[in-house]
Amino acid sequence: MHALVAAGAPAVKVGQHAAAAPSMFGAIFALLAVLALIVGLGWVLKRMPGSGFKPAEGLRVVASLNVGAKERVVVVEVNGQQLLLGVTTGGISTLHQLPEALPTPEPARLPDLKNLPNFAQLLQQRLRKEK
Repeated sequence: MHALVAAGAPAVKVGQHAAAAPSMFGAIFALLAVLALIVGLGWVLKRMPGSGFKPAEGLRVVASLNVGAKERVVVVEVNGQQLLLGVTTGGISTLHQLPEALPTPEPARLPDLKNLPNFAQLLQQRLRKEK
């Protein structure tokens, strides 16, 4: 083999036929194409009939409580009737049919930020008490 190289055969450069590294423009274009594909598929799936993205009408979860690692007790309202259900990995079972609807909980309110005490004053008071 060394005799061929010495006899005047043209030397082949290593990596001569390898593909060039992708440019920054190509990488950004590929990323945008993948993102556009994801958004497009989401749009198509949302508009397909039978997609389960909409909540069922007449069915509402009123309350839920974890009672174990994978067990829950759930109050579900179905057309005005409330049911207490036990939900486990093995299935769902009706525990009780509530005679009266549970009271709706009061929505959480954000604190009034204007009436909060001044943090700097509270810190100074606390530091004075500790000395």
